[in-house]
Amino acid sequence: MSHSTSIICGFLGGTIVSVEGGYRVLQHPCRYRVFDRIADARWFLAITWCDQLYSPAGVLTHDGRLSFQNQAALALGESLFLHPKCRASVFSACTSSSGDQASIRLIQPDGRQLEVTGVEIDPRYGRVAMVRTLKARLQSHLGI
Repeated sequence: MSHSTSIICGFLGGTIVSVEGGYRVLQHPCRYRVFDRIADARWFLAITWCDQLYSPAGVLTHDGRLSFQNQAALALGESLFLHPKCRASVFSACTSSSGDQASIRLIQPDGRQLEVTGVEIDPRYGRVAMVRTLKARLQSHLGI
């Protein structure tokens, strides 16, 4: 009799399942793709989360870098999406909040609202901040 432990968990709107040899993401376009580490599966879902949004979104790391930005953030421009001078305070706010995926809302100096969610993707690097501009405020900012 085989005694294996299976893991099924939700992460940023996706589902990760442990399989022989690693982890599968049910939302992955290649259904046979197996990630070696659960952190790799989480990174895939973080990028997918950003990419599916119409408003600017990205992943902010502890060192103030946007490790990923979606097309809307790229079109807006990295500095306008999340000004480099604001990044440390944005990251600090999300990491100081308790809970696994606690979301907060911040208002940038130009009046745009950001939703920031602190998540654990890879335990080797600590939390990251999932940042997105709230669409209604972005539309009024751009005059749409």
